[in-house]
Amino acid sequence: MDQWEIEARLSIQDTMARYTHGGDTGRSQDYADAFAPDGVMEISRDERYQGRDTIFQFLEEQKANLAGVMKTRLIRHFVASARIRFESPQEATASSYFLAVTDIGPDHWGRYRDRFVPVDGEWLIALRSVRVEGSMPGSWQEGHA
Repeated sequence: MDQWEIEARLSIQDTMARYTHGGDTGRSQDYADAFAPDGVMEISRDERYQGRDTIFQFLEEQKANLAGVMKTRLIRHFVASARIRFESPQEATASSYFLAVTDIGPDHWGRYRDRFVPVDGEWLIALRSVRVEGSMPGSWQEGHA
């Protein structure tokens, strides 16, 4: 493995953690900054958000929704089995699984499929495709799978 690839992998892992921690702690700007300036977050085939400002607003709406629906405000996403592949020194893809829990237990789970690109010395999300594959009865994401 070449040095550039080691550095790129570490940057991608840091970006994935920044996204997760930003979302789980309500730091919407950190969350949005994990994306390239024109990055896209695709929640389903018909729910797509492009650009940091739009992604920032999406998280702000999700925070309000979570606070209004749940008896808890705590949510934590656990991301596992991240597999990173380089298409070139200018593009990488990644796939991983997630499990979201609240202080009352498991909520929902699914997968991320990502495309990363280097921007100003760090690898950022160009496209994140989120698929919820299951949820617990009565959970925040029930029925979104």
